[in-house]
Amino acid sequence: MRKEAAQEWRIIMEDKNIKNGIEKRRYKRLKADLKLNVSNLFKQNNVNIRNIDSPITVTDISKSGIGFRSKSILPIDFYFNAALKLGSEEDVIYCVIKIIRCQPLDNSDLYAYGCEFVGLAPILNYIFDEYELELGKAEAADAGETTE
Repeated sequence: MRKEAAQEWRIIMEDKNIKNGIEKRRYKRLKADLKLNVSNLFKQNNVNIRNIDSPITVTDISKSGIGFRSKSILPIDFYFNAALKLGSEEDVIYCVIKIIRCQPLDNSDLYAYGCEFVGLAPILNYIFDEYELELGKAEAADAGETTE
């Protein structure tokens, strides 16, 4: 059952995000490897879930949100506070994140989540731009290329 649901979700997401081979996402996804701990979840109608203590691993990030994996089942449409450090110590984004989707991963006890930033100021976009440049330089160095 879980496998069928995962396959159905994959087909729906492919239809929503890729049309005629063209990516429809607003912003490029960047690889990330950040460890966070979700301790509290909340909803706008003052519903709070406290003391969750759920470790998560952020797998990708964009200007509009993050993707992460966790063993915990977290509810859709709930929010949590996060401090995301990209690159240097100064490039920390303090933000509110809304969980918008959850998918069980095949042959694993993990779940993949998709989340969006809520109310993130566009002035912080430079942090993502710098992070993307840093990733590009690292990939070029790994490939033996030089960047100037």
